[in-house]
Amino acid sequence: MKYVNAKAILPDALLKELQDYIQGGYIYVPASHKQRKRWGELSGYRIELHQRNCKILQEYSNGFTIEYLANKYCLSVYTIRKIIYQK
Repeated sequence: MKYVNAKAILPDALLKELQDYIQGGYIYVPASHKQRKRWGELSGYRIELHQRNCKILQEYSNGFTIEYLANKYCLSVYTIRKIIYQK
């Protein structure tokens, strides 16, 4: 996370109001709920997992066993079952 000097981005009135609460310290301003990204969206890992799960489903429907898929993808049998039987 990059720190930004409040004096450079905030209007003087707001800066003075903030100084009543905190001076010379750090304050975290969270993103609004509408702008928040879900886990893995920024890094692209969510898409990677979806693609992997689709491959697992395809291979299972082609006749590969759950045990084989667990070994191939380095996942537990339980995890493979969750991927296969999800809604």
